[in-house]
Amino acid sequence: MSSRRFLTLLTMLVVLGSACSATDETSSIDGPLEAPVGLDASSIEGSAGAAANDADAEATTQTDGGSDFLSSLDRTPLWDPFEGAGPFSTAGGAESATAPITTGAAGGTDLPESVQRVIGAFATDWTRRSADLSSLRVGLEADDPRDLIPPVDEPKFETVVQGGYWLLPDEPGALVEIDGDARFYPLAILTRHEIVNDRFGDIPVAVTYCPLCNTALAFDRRVDGEVLRLGVSGLLRNSDLVMWDDHSETLWQQITGEALVGELAGTELSLVPTSIVSYQQFAADHPNGRSLAPKTGHAIKYGANPYRFYSSNDAPIARFYDGDIDERVPALERVIGVTGFPSATEDNETTTIAGESNGTQAIAFPFSTVRLAGAVNTDLAGRPIVVWVGGATADGLDAESVAAGRALGTGVAFSSQVGDQVLTFDRFEPKLGAQQEPPVEEFFTDRQTGTRWSVLGTAVEGPLAGTRLEPVLHRNDFWFAWTAFFPDAELYQ
Repeated sequence: MSSRRFLTLLTMLVVLGSACSATDETSSIDGPLEAPVGLDASSIEGSAGAAANDADAEATTQTDGGSDFLSSLDRTPLWDPFEGAGPFSTAGGAESATAPITTGAAGGTDLPESVQRVIGAFATDWTRRSADLSSLRVGLEADDPRDLIPPVDEPKFETVVQGGYWLLPDEPGALVEIDGDARFYPLAILTRHEIVNDRFGDIPVAVTYCPLCNTALAFDRRVDGEVLRLGVSGLLRNSDLVMWDDHSETLWQQITGEALVGELAGTELSLVPTSIVSYQQFAADHPNGRSLAPKTGHAIKYGANPYRFYSSNDAPIARFYDGDIDERVPALERVIGVTGFPSATEDNETTTIAGESNGTQAIAFPFSTVRLAGAVNTDLAGRPIVVWVGGATADGLDAESVAAGRALGTGVAFSSQVGDQVLTFDRFEPKLGAQQEPPVEEFFTDRQTGTRWSVLGTAVEGPLAGTRLEPVLHRNDFWFAWTAFFPDAELYQ
């Protein structure tokens, strides 16, 4: 049995054992919330009740005798990336403003009335802007809405086996990998916090998620030699999360990483490649990876979907989005929005997209179209890429729990160049006998070498076994959100 298959089965064994016998409240759900977290400040603690996520007992402790064997598999203490770590490196990250700066009305008096009522909480220069702020909306009704949705500032991580006690195989999460350090951030946690201020070695990283736009993005938190702590402002723009930093109190657009208003207006945070994947896919491709543990320091019960049935709607919430909807694709269909490469091209001209302020090529690939195609072999800014959707990753915004949503799949994009060779990919179609069942996992193959590749771009069998495809910068936005911020992007058909 291959190590990948063993790990997948082991993870599923742990999941089944915990589902049958766990009494730890980190995985229990009493019922859905009465309103999305982003709509009503009173629901932040959740009408489902607070969980004992921060009990003194470790998440691996089980009380039922049937799970004693499972709990003995891995009692590794939770890992804290900040414990004993030195200071951050201040080299790298974003530099000074690159977008044009405009001057707004003093005190923000030209802003929507609802926004004017809360801007007193922000020590921000509202006259210094890099974008039109007329579409700003208040997402949390409070005199000071900052961090009413609390970011995770002290993240702790568990092993792949430990994560299997409370995460189901198809449960969605954000995958971030830097220099071989792979981490999984469950959407069950991200929907309740939206921002995790993390560190990879001496690199400060913010992992962010906007449920209203389904945008999971990670950013380098360094700007001009300063390390920012990002928080949830309580404001929205075109339905997307607006972040704030407690260094300059600048407001930042999550979907583009651009500073909208304040001292750092026009600055664009450096993107870190991020994908929404299933826990089973993460565990199989990264057996030594780590998963964000539910011990976050906040008394919140994880698992219930505060935005239940949201992705089944025909349109975004009108209160937060009143822009035009491009009817070529259903408003809440997910697209793989490819926006560039994480590094500069050979001529040192970066291909990373900078949202509204940059006309660099960007392409949206609807999930439904890519599923039908099997794999899309194309190019971005003259460089070859492949885009595919595979697996049964759950729609975290569909059902009453994050893990119980319909099978949506993982939509990802990679550079299709390996060394000096450009590969062309197809979905792997196994030839099954009369008594055989389809494989649990889904794979892709390249025509040049016949190598078999996992959904997450790892060569698992064939001449290139062990090779990893380089991810390109992409996201899984809802179509309406993508077109709001990338109106000139190409639509793949």
